[in-house]
Amino acid sequence: MILKNAQVVLGDEVKKADLKIENGVIAEIGTNLKGGEALDLTGLTVLPGLIDMHVHLREPGFEKKENIESGARAAVKGGFTQVCCMPNTSPVIDNKVVVTYIKAREKEVNLCKINPIGAITKGQEGQELAAIGGMKGAGVVALSEDGKTVPDTKIMSLAMQYASDFNLKCLCHCEDKGLVDGGVVNEGYSSTLTGLKGSIRAAEDIIIAREICLAESLNLPVHICHVSTYSGVQLIREAKERGVQVTAETCPHYFTLTDEVIRTFDTNTKVNPPLREEKDRLAIVAGLKDGTLDCIVTDHAPHHADDKNVEYNLAAFGISGLETSFALSYTGLVKGGVLTLPQLAYKMSTAPAEILDLKGGKIEAGAPADLTIVDLNEEWTIDPNEFVSKGKNTPFAGTKVTGRVKYTVVDGEIKYEEKRK
Repeated sequence: MILKNAQVVLGDEVKKADLKIENGVIAEIGTNLKGGEALDLTGLTVLPGLIDMHVHLREPGFEKKENIESGARAAVKGGFTQVCCMPNTSPVIDNKVVVTYIKAREKEVNLCKINPIGAITKGQEGQELAAIGGMKGAGVVALSEDGKTVPDTKIMSLAMQYASDFNLKCLCHCEDKGLVDGGVVNEGYSSTLTGLKGSIRAAEDIIIAREICLAESLNLPVHICHVSTYSGVQLIREAKERGVQVTAETCPHYFTLTDEVIRTFDTNTKVNPPLREEKDRLAIVAGLKDGTLDCIVTDHAPHHADDKNVEYNLAAFGISGLETSFALSYTGLVKGGVLTLPQLAYKMSTAPAEILDLKGGKIEAGAPADLTIVDLNEEWTIDPNEFVSKGKNTPFAGTKVTGRVKYTVVDGEIKYEEKRK
């Protein structure tokens, strides 16, 4: 197959080029290439296949919310060629049997690449390290307690050391449960106005600081999940300046929304960590711009309607994000003048590949033909009724965005093509 006449993101530049794909890899990049079925992409842009290193596919155990097939369909519709699924399933991904099951389902579904993330502790109970070696052998690409924080600092220290022995990183959900103390939103003016119980920034920042201290003392890498506070960004920035091996991510909802939206009591605005204030949003944007925050993830957290159609305090945390992430990021950051298109491609593809040592993330000869093909000029309105994910829970319903995924190519095969209306 030859992709012709597209604008192609090649490293730090965007230029018109043809791509020749053979046997699932990019064989040649040039002009006027011949020798295969041609797909004319005039007016479209080719990005390295997007990689989301933080999603919840809910299978096994919570298939009512999402399963691997529906999640993978949402992924390729959103332009993602690879996703990394968190371990808070039932049973927990804490042994090679569950990892093997997920990898088998990946082959059955045959859409995007699915990389399991193993739990740090058995059952995510924080007491005893999980079988890290066995999970690595079965295919995990990282370790995390996502949804929880390892409460015992000694266990967390051991986890980072054992993970390093297997060339794995710990991805850390930073939340001091004692300080959260049942809070469901950010503590501030909006929580006071609504009467909803707030959670202070320190609940996130203290654990960010702990993980940074461990990484610095052990001289080992650590990755901070879904950063939401201005003070957390500053902790990470200062650590990087000291040479600490820390990387970090954030999500579209943290650089596009503030906690003002909770005043509607729409439970689709309930996320963990919570939406913060404008100074936090601006710090997240600045952190993306200066490289403090390495990548953009969705923290895709699909829920059944029954989990959200309840009182705010009782509603589940989370946003269904795979199908909106690129458009929100492109609209807010590239159209907003914060990042260039190549910089956005780095945050959403190259950096996740580098952090987790995954194949992909670049468009170059010999690389896997994992490609995201978009129309950067198309304007559209987010409608959760059009989601293919089982989770329709989004606070962005009715939001006008720019940039639409037209094709998603995985190992040289078109796995998603937008249906023409």
